[in-house]
Amino acid sequence: MQHGPAVHRRKLGAELRALRTSAGLTSGEAARLVGWHQSKVSRIETGTSGVKPADVRLLLDAYGVADPQLRDLLLVLAGSDQGGDRQHHWWHAYRGVLPPTYRDFISLESQASAMRTLETTVVPGLLQTPEYARAVTRAAVDGLSEERLDALVEVRLARQDVLRTDPPLELRAVLDEAVLRREVGGPGVMSRQLERLLEAARLPHVRLQVLPFGAGAHIGVTGSFVIFSFSRTSDLDVVVLDHLTSSLYLERKEDLEAYSDAFNALGTHALSPEDSLELIAATAAGA
Repeated sequence: MQHGPAVHRRKLGAELRALRTSAGLTSGEAARLVGWHQSKVSRIETGTSGVKPADVRLLLDAYGVADPQLRDLLLVLAGSDQGGDRQHHWWHAYRGVLPPTYRDFISLESQASAMRTLETTVVPGLLQTPEYARAVTRAAVDGLSEERLDALVEVRLARQDVLRTDPPLELRAVLDEAVLRREVGGPGVMSRQLERLLEAARLPHVRLQVLPFGAGAHIGVTGSFVIFSFSRTSDLDVVVLDHLTSSLYLERKEDLEAYSDAFNALGTHALSPEDSLELIAATAAGA
């Protein structure tokens, strides 16, 4: 279990090692191509030392990696606030507001091809209305100024663009029924939020299921989690656990399998997408 930067270094190193091998190069040959000592390549590949985005670009050029999506993802893992085209990502403007772990999360979310999430308390950020996002953020972070609150809500809404890109992020969400029943921001805000869930659930790339109270105790009672998947390489898949002051990242194969199995099990105990829509609609009607 690791914090974002550490897991990023290890995943980046493993991917760079795989790309070097695919290019038919030894670590010594790669080092000579970029003018380094072999030990530097080894430290990068094992994740024992950090690596600058500029160094990643050198290695990718040496390995003949031209895929812009893969290059951009690896630069994000290197901690770059710039993509392969040297343009700032949108969240760069909020660096003074966002903690590093949140920036790590947004970086992964922006590059992922699919996201599976269990939410036990609130609506997933990608599906929140502005009023709901404001109420949740105000409650979650004590003593926020109106200016900082506005900025955090703007970030929450900007993140939702991943559902409108081409291709869009594939989102699968299981929501505990408590998410629908917990009144956030008052009846009007909650009613509009439930309507937003109904709209989102009808999108072809969004699958929404509700885990009813009648399901009893389940594997998700220990808390919410997110699984990010990447189309270019499953080696970069990661589980994210959110805590009050930080996010933790699980990267081991055993962890990924355990959480994937847990998500699949939750899906079998949850209502079907069609029945989930009916429950959300009924809840909205009574809100």
